Amino acid sequence: MEGKGKVNGVAAMAACYQGFDPAAYLQYNYTPPRADFERKDSIVPWKLACLHRAFTEGDVKGELLVDIGSGPTLYQVLSGCEVFNKVLLTDFLEVNRQELRGWLEDEGGCNLDWTPYLQHVCKLEGRRPSAWTEKAAKLRQVITDIVPVDVHRPQPLALDALPSEGADCLVSCFCLESVSPDLAAFTRALGHIGRLLRTGGHLLLIGALGESYYFGGPGVRIPVVPLNEAQVCASLKESGYTLIRLEVYTLPQDMRVGVDDVSGVFFVKAIKE
Repeated sequence: MEGKGKVNGVAAMAACYQGFDPAAYLQYNYTPPRADFERKDSIVPWKLACLHRAFTEGDVKGELLVDIGSGPTLYQVLSGCEVFNKVLLTDFLEVNRQELRGWLEDEGGCNLDWTPYLQHVCKLEGRRPSAWTEKAAKLRQVITDIVPVDVHRPQPLALDALPSEGADCLVSCFCLESVSPDLAAFTRALGHIGRLLRTGGHLLLIGALGESYYFGGPGVRIPVVPLNEAQVCASLKESGYTLIRLEVYTLPQDMRVGVDDVSGVFFVKAIKE
């Protein structure tokens, strides 16, 4: 019966996402105050700084970067596109893949203007903010595809999606804890995505701490596995990763805007054993 329970829990999570609204999600999480580039304590600049540092320390490198559970967002690969020649975006939901394709094809109609994000990362890289157009062109050049993913499957991507040796680096932001029914499923999902990564490859993981739900659209309340730092570290170890760095951000009161009950965010840099 235990196996059946696992399947039912995962199926229930998938059902929660049927009403997911990319436009509303982007509005809730990727506009001020959570994306205020003038504030040092705003959550989005913190995430971008963590990713910038990880991608510029010199050890995260190779040919292929895979983003697991991209959602309707691009911020998580803005630094990585300067390091990797190929970037693969993935998501479970077609509405999110469609949102990403809209930006990639540059035909307008995107639900968020990524220009301030591109400008901010250019500044982190020591470039003029006006270099954002070059960065956008670079990102469009290196994104090879946008494909379906299911982190609850032992093989989360189609067999022909990756080279046989696997990806050189995985990024995953706010995906695993928000699509898993419980901690055990979160840990299994970490193991599943690890199979996509070559031995010695890096995992850059961003996720929520102490969050039990978030809104994926008006009235679309999605349950989340409430994690603490110790659980994140234990799940990584159990799934075959060696932790290099764990950083934690605590949400200021005015970032708690009623679209979730998150108390903090973690950033992990780890390596596959």
